[in-house]
Amino acid sequence: MRLNLSSIIEVPGGSVPFSCELETDGLDFPSVRAYPTKPRAEGRVYNEAGILHLEGTLTAEMICVCDRCGEEFESLKEMELDATIVEDNPEDDPSLFVLEGNEIDLDMILSTCFILDMETKFLCREDCKGLCPTCGKNLNLGPCGCRKSLDPRFAVLEQLLDK
Repeated sequence: MRLNLSSIIEVPGGSVPFSCELETDGLDFPSVRAYPTKPRAEGRVYNEAGILHLEGTLTAEMICVCDRCGEEFESLKEMELDATIVEDNPEDDPSLFVLEGNEIDLDMILSTCFILDMETKFLCREDCKGLCPTCGKNLNLGPCGCRKSLDPRFAVLEQLLDK
């Protein structure tokens, strides 16, 4: 979606509201299985002393796979949007977005902010115990019957315990 900002470029204090749904085509993450609904963004672009700022919120419902136990779970991501828009970016600062004529590519800005704010590890819960490395049982459902493996240096001592 292209957002025309010609009405606020030369007007300090002016603002342009936006509300849109973000396409999920480029939002592929290994641990995100699906988006039940498209991510939704609302906010405004405003002119503060000649500098354009984008602010708002982005909300995304996701079905994820836990990186520890492999179970599917639902997750709701709510993030604050904060971006600066400039006429040109001579130093290629990645935190700045470039105005294209009198417009911005809102989808590109929102996608970039979403990707940069994404978690690096998806967990079904903070205290997820994961899987048993020996039998593969989900330890969140209870302990497994595996015997703890001992350090091979203590193998001789283990033989004494078996007698």
